[in-house]
Amino acid sequence: MQLFALLSRSAPPMPSLREASGGRDAPAQESSPEFVTAMSPPAGDRRTGIAYLGCGYVADFYQQTFANHRDELVLRGVWDVSAERLARFVHLHGLSAYADFDALLADPGVEIVVNLTNPRHHYDTTKRCLLAGKHVYSEKPLALALAQAEELTALAQAAGLQLVCAPSSVLGDAARTMWTAVRERRLGAPRLVYAEIDEGMIHRLGFEDWISPSGAPWPAEDELRTGCTLEHAGYMLSWLVAMFGPVERVVSVAALCIEDKGPKTPAEYRTPDFSCALLSFGEGVIARLTNSVVAPHDHQLRIFCDEGELRAREVWDFNTPVHAIPLAATRTQRRLKKWLNFSRTWRLNGRRDRRIAFAKTAHPMNFALGIADMARAIRAGRAARLGGVFALHITEVTLAIQYPDVYGTEYVPKSRPAAFSPLVP
Repeated sequence: MQLFALLSRSAPPMPSLREASGGRDAPAQESSPEFVTAMSPPAGDRRTGIAYLGCGYVADFYQQTFANHRDELVLRGVWDVSAERLARFVHLHGLSAYADFDALLADPGVEIVVNLTNPRHHYDTTKRCLLAGKHVYSEKPLALALAQAEELTALAQAAGLQLVCAPSSVLGDAARTMWTAVRERRLGAPRLVYAEIDEGMIHRLGFEDWISPSGAPWPAEDELRTGCTLEHAGYMLSWLVAMFGPVERVVSVAALCIEDKGPKTPAEYRTPDFSCALLSFGEGVIARLTNSVVAPHDHQLRIFCDEGELRAREVWDFNTPVHAIPLAATRTQRRLKKWLNFSRTWRLNGRRDRRIAFAKTAHPMNFALGIADMARAIRAGRAARLGGVFALHITEVTLAIQYPDVYGTEYVPKSRPAAFSPLVP
């Protein structure tokens, strides 16, 4: 996410256990934490036990919104391969730490492992959690290769476990409001979608000063190496797939527009910093989805319908205003739109519920909402909305968009998620 304050983890190379955690090492200012001793949860506590795997940049934002769901979730403990980073995180938030990854997996009170490790380690660490019998909520992307994502999905299904992948913004008020407007045909049938996830020239925005509350720096090299499309497209894709069903065809172009992004440019940097995809959905809906860390900041979602436009201004805001803009009906209205960009509009969603805490020093999102929704699904014995084939489909389409040289300029996704269950604003 913007790359600016949100979604990053850490940066080391490929999997060794020493490297399998989010964020970069920072000098220790706190003594080593006391370690958790695995014990069964207290009798009668019906909350779902979770643990954080990784204490990097994004972990603070999950913890800042955890309090929204204290009646549903209990955080049993956290672990990170960096003792210094772990000490900082548990000291800041008053949490318990595990001695190692094995201790986390051995805790019988942990039902869901929240995987906040580096994207390069999502496959290995998630697989290890599933093999240990744990449900997994993973930061995006689910994996960096389609075969890996398919393997994890099949493994979870065979074991009767839930595998869910962020982002969870589609569960927020703004997404629910827009989906309701589409479903109820407030402005007629949807025909065309323009979706933008542009971040600006990220390498010139001063990211060196982006430090999480617990002291983890924004991992620039990792973000650039992973790619803005893999990091961010899920925010739009999850909304679109929820509203219009599976993507039936992808036509994509991707390119690296700026090769030199300064001192933090990864070695052998070839990852696209721009992609533009045309996505075909059922019933004839077509979407254009753009991702870049080049064009100026723009996170708008616009759905053009028979009788006007539905618009969300900022999809990284759980309560961004959602407006209905009817077609200009008179000559005067058309001239006002053409020359002054003035249109009649009305807001469809209400103001933010101030009882819900959003992440601080980040975009206004409730990071822990997806975990809570997953926990409800586990308790109810149903599939989580953001899990299984839905998560696989978002990953598959994202990979096809970022890598047309691998998947083809035109690509037909193999995964077909079931209809997204209704969300009521």
